[in-house]
Amino acid sequence: MTATPGRLVGRTIALPETRELDRLATLLEEEGATSLRCPLVSILDAPDSRPVEAWLDKLCAGAFDDLILLTGEGLRRMLALAKRTGRYDAVVAALGKVRKITRGPKPARALHEIGLASDLPAAVPTSQGVMDELGTHDLKGRRFGVQLYGEEPNHQLVGFLQAAGAKVDTVAPYIYASASDDRRVETLIAAMAAGQVDAIAFTSASQVDRLWQVAKEAGAGMDARLGEALARVRVAAIGPIVVDALRARGVRIDIVPEKSFVMKRLTSLIAETLAKDVPG
Repeated sequence: MTATPGRLVGRTIALPETRELDRLATLLEEEGATSLRCPLVSILDAPDSRPVEAWLDKLCAGAFDDLILLTGEGLRRMLALAKRTGRYDAVVAALGKVRKITRGPKPARALHEIGLASDLPAAVPTSQGVMDELGTHDLKGRRFGVQLYGEEPNHQLVGFLQAAGAKVDTVAPYIYASASDDRRVETLIAAMAAGQVDAIAFTSASQVDRLWQVAKEAGAGMDARLGEALARVRVAAIGPIVVDALRARGVRIDIVPEKSFVMKRLTSLIAETLAKDVPG
């Protein structure tokens, strides 16, 4: 998809993204936008690496038949840990032997970076999508390694696998932490409420959670003001998980890709939508 320069000239887009903030900002600025950066969540390695190392050792020992990768971030952090601890070649070799089930394009891309591919990509990039994909397979007695999304235990997915007769061993290779201080988040809310922002682009549910957490803790009706502020801007969500998080809080979503849940497509849709709007 070729960008049309200038579609976002004079527009301000709020970016709560952290991991790929520069990339997302560049894509929007190439369209002429001004980026209002306010990373809401930072991602850190698990504070205790021993459970992750033990899980990797099980992988290398052939303890799993199937591996479910929920995020590319998780796989990359496990590979980085494997490299630091002398396990890298063994881990990559083990990954090549198991059936790899991926939720969305990011874990598939992380596999591609090490010369591997997803064996069973979920058609819909959600935990439910993974369950739907596995629903027609006989899982009884199969041994699943499940890389979690942050510290979320994902009882739904684990319960589904266990009910189907599978054995499950989960791993949480990273955690989420606050990125921007509360004052910067409050400033972002104020800017949206004042009509200084044309759109906000959410790329993870954790960003939505963090935004409401700050608003609630600020008191003085800040959470109600956040709802009013979001009603004034175009709200973009990269995929169904983010859509669900926003809808749970009563937020109207204006922009969401239909199939390709990637930043380039999201950026193009933001440009297409705002190009049709009358500024002010």
